[in-house]
Amino acid sequence: MLDFIAARMRRSDIDFGLLIPLMLNAAAIQAVIAIVRVTTSYRVVELDLPLVWLGIISAAYAILPAVMALWLGRFIDRGHDALATWIGSGLTVVGCAGFVVSSASKEMLLAATAVLGIGNLFSIVSQQMLCVRCSRLRSRESVFGNYMVACAVGQGVGPLIVGWVGGNATVPPTQYLFAIGLAVSAVGFASALPIRPSRKRDDVGAGREITPVRQLLRLPGLWAVMLSSVISVTAADLIVIYLPLLGAERSIDVDSIGGLLTGRAVASLAARLLYARLIMNFGRNPLMVTSLVGGSLAFALVAIPMPIVPLYAATAATGFALGISNTITVTSIVAMTEAGTRATANSLRVTGNRIAQVALPFGASLVATVAGAASIFVIIAASLAASSAAVYWSRPAKIASR
Repeated sequence: MLDFIAARMRRSDIDFGLLIPLMLNAAAIQAVIAIVRVTTSYRVVELDLPLVWLGIISAAYAILPAVMALWLGRFIDRGHDALATWIGSGLTVVGCAGFVVSSASKEMLLAATAVLGIGNLFSIVSQQMLCVRCSRLRSRESVFGNYMVACAVGQGVGPLIVGWVGGNATVPPTQYLFAIGLAVSAVGFASALPIRPSRKRDDVGAGREITPVRQLLRLPGLWAVMLSSVISVTAADLIVIYLPLLGAERSIDVDSIGGLLTGRAVASLAARLLYARLIMNFGRNPLMVTSLVGGSLAFALVAIPMPIVPLYAATAATGFALGISNTITVTSIVAMTEAGTRATANSLRVTGNRIAQVALPFGASLVATVAGAASIFVIIAASLAASSAAVYWSRPAKIASR
């Protein structure tokens, strides 16, 4: 019976034997990131560190991945997607263990953050290429939508755990939360083990000439899509970092902040569930521009002081808009590139994301020191508006993927 089910899975457009552990791994890794990154912000408050330390820690999370991303893309394009997933999951466990033993050490906090960032880089680039491996062209949007749903589940569960543990306190028990993050990372590592290498290696590994990065970047509209990805991912990262700070400034308790972040993640989940239908009905480029404009308006609303109920609505709107824009930028890059170059192109996207995650949070922390956390959300709103204009005017080409 099991052999029959496995055979049916292999004959379908989607390899569920690969997709299911991939989704479990994605959900676990994203839950870990959500728990640990929010908790790190509270640890900075707990240790009474200067606000600029939020920027320094965010830079530690992003700077090494920015250097390693292109090499990783070439590594995965040579057929090492499963190995990269194992490495990423293992480094996530190591990073979480570092947080558990960091105590009051700023140096350990930085080191653990750096390891977590490298682990996350290995995980997300390899996971997205595994989505390509377990789907055919006509099922690719659906597979990526399901993968992004799993990511959204993890992103929602993480803040929910933080809010449940923190309750009505202004600062939650960070040590306990780091221990929970370590336990979830172990689950993520276990879920990565059933992901096996492909039985047939990519042609690139067999000697086909690798497309130069310069040639790859000449694809029409690729720069605009990468820019929108950078800003969308950075916006999602910054709201996790600075919403707790905004709550502290406006006397919003931890439970409510956890609820706001969970609401954002639920809205992102809903967007990803609807993603395949939305792209079918509206088209790739119009949907990308609309989601970026919607995100810009939503972040501008979050910056305005308001009661908690409309703040829930505004925060949820950011999640819905970014859920669409983050998904569509990834699938657009896959659609615009060919086999043997997709992981490299995706790694270039991640390089841009990580550079932005180094520069923007550090600059944002300086701005927040002077103008408050709300100013960060105004900057995000303006950046999303600019990226929507870039996509609109560049009109990225749709290239059929194999």
